[in-house]
Amino acid sequence: MNEVTKQKHGATFLFTSMVLTGLLYVVPFGKTIAWPLVLLSTLAHEMGHGLAAVLVGGDFQKFYLHADASGVAYTATRGNIANALVSAGGLVGPAIVGALFFMMAHRAKNLFFVMGAGLILAEVMVVRNLFGLTFVGGVALVFLWLATSANKGVQQIAAYFVGIQLALSVFSRGDYLFTPVANTASGTMPSDVAHMSEALFLPYWVWGLVCGGFSILCLVIGVRTAFRNLRQD
Repeated sequence: MNEVTKQKHGATFLFTSMVLTGLLYVVPFGKTIAWPLVLLSTLAHEMGHGLAAVLVGGDFQKFYLHADASGVAYTATRGNIANALVSAGGLVGPAIVGALFFMMAHRAKNLFFVMGAGLILAEVMVVRNLFGLTFVGGVALVFLWLATSANKGVQQIAAYFVGIQLALSVFSRGDYLFTPVANTASGTMPSDVAHMSEALFLPYWVWGLVCGGFSILCLVIGVRTAFRNLRQD
């Protein structure tokens, strides 16, 4: 396959994933079909908290995912800076993962395998409610199937599709960046930006702007890298 053909195929895969996303908003029951994708963004958000805790030397203790697409990650860290970074990890998590899917779409097999194996590990170590176990396990199996059984075209479309969903979640759920309270199935609690404000300084909405801006930057880098990869492959 020559370079021009590869570029055309890659562009077609990216366009196809965009069309599939658009159809979810116009076909009957589209929002119901998109429900697992909203859960996927919550999963990325809460895993962002947990992984940030591990990176700053703390513990990722447990994680609950609920059918209303809310979730709670329980972590243990020491120090205001560490606590703030853990809160920020959830806010920018979907954008970072979305950018990674864009950047690695041309090598999606390896990405899906690592993601699937990581979710299996999370299933065993930190997921603590039945719905969470079912959903996380299901996503892990889909990712591992994509890595081991799907052809490269399907893998690339799936990578772009997941990346777009997580990119959209940054904007569709952006109001969470500017509220001091989070309402979840586990109860009402301070929002992530409220935790950041308490741990550091400045009002919560300032940290919402910072995390929102960083998320957009991640996605811009991811999309630009995806197009550059299409030209280079």
